[in-house]
Amino acid sequence: MHKGAGLHAGVHKASWEGVVSPVGNRKDISVTSGTSGDAPHIDPGSWAAVLTPRLAQFVAVARHEHVTRAAGELGVPQSTLSRAMARLEDDLGVALFARRGRTVALTPAGRTFLGSVERALGSVEQAAEAVRADADPAAGKVAFGFLHTLGSETVPGLIRSFRADHPRVRFSLVQTYGEAMIERLRAGDLDLCLTSPVPDAPDLVARRLDEQRLRLVVPEEHPLGRRRRVRLAEAAQEAFITLEPGYGMRRIFDALCAEAGFKPRIAFEGEEAETLRGLVAAGLGVALLPPPAVPRPGVRELAVSRPRAVREIGVAWVDGRPDTPPVAAFRAFLLSRRGRLLA
Repeated sequence: MHKGAGLHAGVHKASWEGVVSPVGNRKDISVTSGTSGDAPHIDPGSWAAVLTPRLAQFVAVARHEHVTRAAGELGVPQSTLSRAMARLEDDLGVALFARRGRTVALTPAGRTFLGSVERALGSVEQAAEAVRADADPAAGKVAFGFLHTLGSETVPGLIRSFRADHPRVRFSLVQTYGEAMIERLRAGDLDLCLTSPVPDAPDLVARRLDEQRLRLVVPEEHPLGRRRRVRLAEAAQEAFITLEPGYGMRRIFDALCAEAGFKPRIAFEGEEAETLRGLVAAGLGVALLPPPAVPRPGVRELAVSRPRAVREIGVAWVDGRPDTPPVAAFRAFLLSRRGRLLA
């Protein structure tokens, strides 16, 4: 960033009703960077802070090439606008306008500056419209995270039901595992998430919505496959196929095995439940999983009688973070589905 110090005095300017301030009578202008990876910190004396309030005025004068007409459009006194343009040129140390009788014309530097200013103001306008659209009660956006195992039927069904009454609300959908989802929730990437286990953290609000029974999945020809119900301890000597550490189901699996009195022998770790089912069908081990959306050939799904093998599913959001109307509406909808989320 170029600094304001060392600007050349005596730069030619258009006459702004006799208002011209000496060049170089302000402090150095700077933008300081934080630590590596941080966004720049804009000092109160930076170019952005100093120039931004006058950029729209500059565009109006450039477009009309007439200070009086520009002042009328902006609803400010002509003298105020003249002083603003004089100060803008002083701050930059560059003549942006040349006086031609009652009109003004852009200098070459002014034309260059105008193009950049119009792009910058256009970006601000787009950003403002985007955040306003996202907060629109009828057509805003909800950033919603959920577990992979809820993506094939549960979440599409929920969104379909919600949009029956809110047809213009848009969704940004993120499927990931529990720990990553909570991180993205805290970072502001997500407004709400469906996760399991239901988180218990001081900075989050979480509400239990439903529970899902887990099944012991074994190959079709496995000796246990002739049973409808088993105790988890009966599989203590089996090779297990499970999700990787960090997944909510992995934490539940580890806890249930400990409750059943054994430490599981892990043969394979994966990232997606249906892939694990495929490995079971191939005879590579057994798995503890939520029920599938569509029955998978080659496996048997056994109820677990002991310990009680369920996973709780809940909705979570950051405590104290303001909600847009669409987010508040969708959260209320999810809470209204308590006990029948998975129906």
